[in-house]
Amino acid sequence: MLSWLNRAAFGLVTMSGGLWVATAILFHIVGDAQAGALLALLAGLLIAWLAHRRSALRGWAALGVGAVAVALWYQTYQPSADRDWAMDVARGVEADRDGDTITLRNIRDFDWTSVDTATERWTSQIYDLSKLTSVDMITSVWGNPNIAHLLVSFGFTDAPNVVFSVEIRREVGEAYSEIGGFFRQFELVLIAATERDILQLRTTHREETVSLYPADLTPEQLRDFFLAYVALAQSLEAEPRFYNTLTANCTTVVYGLAKTVNPELPFDPRVVLSGGLPEFVDELGLLPGDMPIEQRQIEAIITPRAQTAGPEDDFSAVIRAQTDGQ
Repeated sequence: MLSWLNRAAFGLVTMSGGLWVATAILFHIVGDAQAGALLALLAGLLIAWLAHRRSALRGWAALGVGAVAVALWYQTYQPSADRDWAMDVARGVEADRDGDTITLRNIRDFDWTSVDTATERWTSQIYDLSKLTSVDMITSVWGNPNIAHLLVSFGFTDAPNVVFSVEIRREVGEAYSEIGGFFRQFELVLIAATERDILQLRTTHREETVSLYPADLTPEQLRDFFLAYVALAQSLEAEPRFYNTLTANCTTVVYGLAKTVNPELPFDPRVVLSGGLPEFVDELGLLPGDMPIEQRQIEAIITPRAQTAGPEDDFSAVIRAQTDGQ
């Protein structure tokens, strides 16, 4: 019985490990080198299998040596801030703090003319934490209703709203891949943008379903949440990080920031299945007023209003025309 379990465990580890390494090779090695790496992997697995047939200990030892070799190779891929980035993620936000005064640089304020083209403009803005008055959770759904991109918009009495968005940092010509996101294909970037830029891109040009939910936080929580984003901007500026489809994406990173505001914040599967975030946040009592979540979701949709906003309109006022006061 123990011998059978040993063989089964060895086979499972060998197959799953081999599949993982093969996928990593496909994402990180190209051309003839890729074919050579796959052949080397196949040879290594065959050697480990033959060794295990002679002695279980030898087989596991061979597998262990192979795992160490793969780990050393994989660690050669490190995140970088210096690549040929796609224009929309070319600059991550940078932040400085002097008491209650926060200076954000590299705020994206593009005039989008299509999904892929825009008049580029990067700006700076000074924010006074004592003038911070609101925060809105914004979700954007483009296909699977269980998956949404999360954006967070902060409002001030004396400055325009600023939206933070945790995103993959694509290189020019690179396309998003959920599988690649597990294999260090993309870096992580924190984008700060004007609402007109980042929301009109999604509503008008990508035609996504974008919803805005005003959050009910105390002034102290608002301040701490904004400063958590400031700290993230400073951290990414100092040391680049990889994006990960599961553990470091647009919602799990924000969940980590929210935990700094409320360490007792529970984890919920809807943090990953982000289309359910509004229900989760509502259950936590963080949405103002008292209404069924179904009604909230209907009233939260801003896509039609955003699509009608003209260049001379106050975009932030237009998208909130029916959401203020909820």
